[in-house]
Amino acid sequence: MTDILLELKDVNYKYKNNLILNKINLQINYGEKIALLGKSGAGKTTLISILNGTINPTKGKAKFFNREFDKLNFDQKSKISTIWQDLRLIEDLSAEQNVNCGLLGKESFLFAFKNLLNISSFNKAHKYMQICNLKKSVYSKNIRKISGGQKQRVAIARSLIQESDILLADEPFNNLDPKLTLNIKNLILIPKNKLRVPNTILISLHRLDLLKGFNRIIGMKNGEIVFDVEKNKLKNFHLNKIY
Repeated sequence: MTDILLELKDVNYKYKNNLILNKINLQINYGEKIALLGKSGAGKTTLISILNGTINPTKGKAKFFNREFDKLNFDQKSKISTIWQDLRLIEDLSAEQNVNCGLLGKESFLFAFKNLLNISSFNKAHKYMQICNLKKSVYSKNIRKISGGQKQRVAIARSLIQESDILLADEPFNNLDPKLTLNIKNLILIPKNKLRVPNTILISLHRLDLLKGFNRIIGMKNGEIVFDVEKNKLKNFHLNKIY
């Protein structure tokens, strides 16, 4: 198994003639815990969307497991999970059904059909919901009827239940209070209770006080990677370049 899981080479991305990403070269290696920093509009969300194959580069190459995304098989694609900033929950489903949707990459069409009919097994979903500090009263509620913080944790549980190799997360701690933020961050970076979480993680952040536990820090500005350093080598002059 190669140490390089995801790789971008000379990647540009344009949207309506606007250059969103410019000459991105990036390797994500097995076992790394990466924090992605930058102001809103720096290109972090677009970068994550290219890393998980949601969008294709306008120029350059994106490789996953040393293959371009359209050449990956179904099992390989399921090894990448994402927590989106806009959550992308299904509003017509319950909280537990949304969490179970994280299993669709590994389960059959019959499972998906049963999930829609609310007759799937939710034992595993409930385990992950409990780990994400969601109470039983939330499990069967329609996603429209729960709070923003609860929705955030449903999205996190949905991603974790996938038991992927790589987790990409775009501002996953929005809507969470400080205590929950720390609990969820530690859950992802320092798993306990024999919980299987991805070994390789990239999380975009705004808050510098959350950098503990990461071993690599990438800073972006105006669609470019401005610095890429080990956590213990991060200095104020690095941060001054992007903020």
